[in-house]
Order: sequence, then C-alpha cells, then structure tokens
Amino acid sequence: MKISWRRLPRRLNFRNARASLRDTLVLFNEFQSTLIGFALALIVGGWAYSELSKLAGAPMSFPEAAFLILSMIFLQANTDFPAEWYRQTFFFLMPVIGLALLARGADFGVLLFNRRLRGEAWQVAVASTYSNHIVLVGLGHLGFRVTRELYNLDEEVVVIELDVNADLLKQVHAMNIPIIQADATKPETLEAAGLARARAIIFCTSNDTLNLQMAIKARTLNTRARIMVRVFDEDFAKQIEKQFGIDHVFSASTLAAPAIAGAATQSDSSSPITLSGRTLTLARFVVKKNSSLAGMKIEEFENTFDATVVLLERDGLADLHPHNNVDLKPGDNIAVFAEPDTQSKIMRASR
Repeated sequence: MKISWRRLPRRLNFRNARASLRDTLVLFNEFQSTLIGFALALIVGGWAYSELSKLAGAPMSFPEAAFLILSMIFLQANTDFPAEWYRQTFFFLMPVIGLALLARGADFGVLLFNRRLRGEAWQVAVASTYSNHIVLVGLGHLGFRVTRELYNLDEEVVVIELDVNADLLKQVHAMNIPIIQADATKPETLEAAGLARARAIIFCTSNDTLNLQMAIKARTLNTRARIMVRVFDEDFAKQIEKQFGIDHVFSASTLAAPAIAGAATQSDSSSPITLSGRTLTLARFVVKKNSSLAGMKIEEFENTFDATVVLLERDGLADLHPHNNVDLKPGDNIAVFAEPDTQSKIMRASR
C-alpha cells in the first residue's frame, strides 16, 4: 500500500514528542519504587561513605563519594580497596543492592529507549495527543476501508479493536494511526481513545446490539460528537436514529466506506448508487479561499476530476448545470456527481 507523506513530518514529530513525554511520565510512575530505591542508594550511600572517609582520615567530598557508589553499583569501583572494614563493606554491599535494583531497572532502560516495546501503553500515549479527531470502533474489512478513506481525507483517527487481523494491523500502523487493542464496551477504553475530545465516533463492528450499546455509552461520555452506527436492518436503523439520538445509522444497503467517512467529516455525501457497473455518489463541497478549486472553470474542474457539477450555488442563487466557462469562486457551493474515490480527491483539493 502506498503511503502519502505529505502531512507527516512536522505534525508527526510534534505528536511523537508529546506522546514520548506522556509515556515517560507513565513509565516513571510504573518504575517509581525502583527509581526511588536507586536514588536513595546513591544519595544515602554517597553521604555515608563520605562521612566514613573523613573518619578514616581520607576525606572525600559528597560528589566524589556518590560517584564512587555509582561505580560500585555497576561493579566498576575505580579506587584502591580501603583498609577499614566499615568502608570495605560498601564494596560488597553496593553491588548486591545494585543487582537487585538493576534486575527491574533494566526493563526501564529498554522501554525508555524503545517505545514500540511498550505496545498498548505507547498507543494510548499517542492517542492522548489527539483532539477534534475521529474515533473508529471495529477494524474489520469495513472498518479498515473507512479508516483508509479518512486517512486519505487527511483526517486524524484513533482506532479501537480488541482482536486485530495481523495484516490490517500492519497496514494501519503504516499510516501512523494509533490502534488501541482493548474492549470498547469499557468506558476506560473509550477514554483512552480520547472520546471526550473527539468530534465523531464511528461504530462499525458486525454486531448490531453491541454497536448500539457502545453508541449509547459514548453519548454519555461526549454529548457533542457526531455518532455513527452500523446496523444490518434498515428499518431498525431508522428507529435507532429517532429514539436514541444517533446522528447517522448505516444499514447494510448503505455500507460504503466513502459515505461513512463523508458523514463523519460532514461533507454531505449521498448514499452510493450503481450505474453501468460504476458506483456513484452526489456530494456537496464549499470552495474555500485557499483551495486549489478557487479560480477553476467548471469545464476544467470536470476534466480534472472526471466528475459532473450538477449545481452551483452562489450568493443564495442556485444554478442547475452551470456553464462550462463559469469560474469557481471562494464561498461557492457545488453539488458534484462522481465516484467515491473521486469525491475523496475533490474533498482534499477543497481544503
């Protein structure tokens, strides 16, 4: 799968830096007792050895003594073996204490410098840096297509899936999308995905009841986000929208990844239809000031994207089938008939 790097470097580096900071704090908390023990061994041992050195007539400053204790811990004592028994004790005792601490501290060092070994904890750390993003629950074949569509739309996504197919997992990681492998029915899992900060949540597992159960729970955790639910029964879908306040319910007849992605991003895309073997949708776009659409003629737009502009709305006036020579201007609303992949390209160009 070809990955576009157009937006990754600066944003990804900043996000990884924030995630690393958060993950380091979590890691320090996890190894708190080991790190405190190491610090105490260094400080108390250094102070004690410094005082005993003065008693033995060989005064040593605290920094020197602390450095010597550190060397002892790592079996690298760089000084002559003392004559006094009370100082000799340190040469035998500190390596034992050091080995006890390093037995667990070694894991701290490995995990600190190799974040990927942190697995789930690292994914949660990355997800904690997201806001105004989209949370997708259920990374099956449909969930993966929706995730890929949202990625192509340059949307930020956090995925939740308990049992991830290894091949899909690899492809989603290649898109630098965090995957939280946990049970989405648990509030702590939704919270880990940043649900409270998300602007949309998509539930597309293959279990209708489970999707509805999670959607209702999600609504209590975030009252502002758009909630979309996949169900297989179209009549049931309509009832859910009316009775449970779900923003959008997708029945089996409307399961198209671009349509779901469009609904999540509020691009007003219609359900797909098939004509002569081609799947087509009708979508509305707003021409923005700095987008590449501004200044294009209708004819140029249609030739560039292999799409048909069926309506142009400007200054409150609607023009069905606008003339080919009309220039698109910022603020124009256009209704475009095209294939879902083409609609995705137009959406990216309209930004």
